[in-house]
Amino acid sequence: MGHFLLRRTGQALAVLFGVSVIVFVMIHLLPGGPARAMLGDRATPAKIAAFNREYGYNRPLPVQYLRWTADLFQGDLGYSVKLNEPVLTLIGQRLPGDVVLVGFANAFALLIAIPLGMLQAFRRNRIADYVATGFSFVFYSMPIFWLGLILVVLFAVQLHLFQPIVPQASIGQLLLHPSDIALPIITLTLVTIALFSRYVRSSTIEALTQDWVRAVRAKGFGELLLASRHVLRNAVGPVVTLVGLTLPVVVGGAVVVESVFNYPGMGLLLWNAAQDEDYPVILGVTLVVAVATVVGSLLADILYAVIDPRVRVQ
Repeated sequence: MGHFLLRRTGQALAVLFGVSVIVFVMIHLLPGGPARAMLGDRATPAKIAAFNREYGYNRPLPVQYLRWTADLFQGDLGYSVKLNEPVLTLIGQRLPGDVVLVGFANAFALLIAIPLGMLQAFRRNRIADYVATGFSFVFYSMPIFWLGLILVVLFAVQLHLFQPIVPQASIGQLLLHPSDIALPIITLTLVTIALFSRYVRSSTIEALTQDWVRAVRAKGFGELLLASRHVLRNAVGPVVTLVGLTLPVVVGGAVVVESVFNYPGMGLLLWNAAQDEDYPVILGVTLVVAVATVVGSLLADILYAVIDPRVRVQ
């Protein structure tokens, strides 16, 4: 187990290093460079030169990367000239909102997708399986911004149950009024359920074809007992890994959801930074998302190794 953890941690660090280099280089390849992006098209050459000297953009690219990395280890992600705040402060203000949005969406999706996928597998090629599969395909294939707009029209405009736009307040204040953040959570949850339920269905069907399932059934176990005590653990294993691997997809969907509902999270921060060409914010948010993705994948692999001892042996 120790060798497994050491190897996966080394791979995670290598991925983070590669992501930081690629993102750093790509942002520096913007037309006109970071200075032109942040100062605007009307900036004079003198202003651009002064800006580059002040923030070190006139130095060679490897030197800039090493300096940025050194600042990063000291907790300095840069400074947003357009928002006039440190990037770390901006991320600290928005990160709790993302944790709530993605956390609730994943939790609700797992609570619904696991029993739904197992029901589809036990009722394979029956009406319940066809209906659930149809809804999964609809939500999975539908553009997430379109789904959000449909929910706004239905639940906010027609039924007046939820707020169409999330108020710009702290996440603590928003949690005191769940109806204010219900629509973005529901939108992201529906898409995630469609994704997870398909994998649960496939892994459950595979488990049901094993010889030990026939032996359990031959002993007289009912379907409910078979599902809860024997099949569930085998079906959940791949889904645990899937949660970590699909984190980029969920976070990517959160960017769109936050922009549709004006949700105060890092997705909206990244969206606005991309429109304003705020280079330090783009770099900082991208790095945080990369770290969350790699850590999520690492934790998923560790949990999978705990659930299935065969992974540790391999």
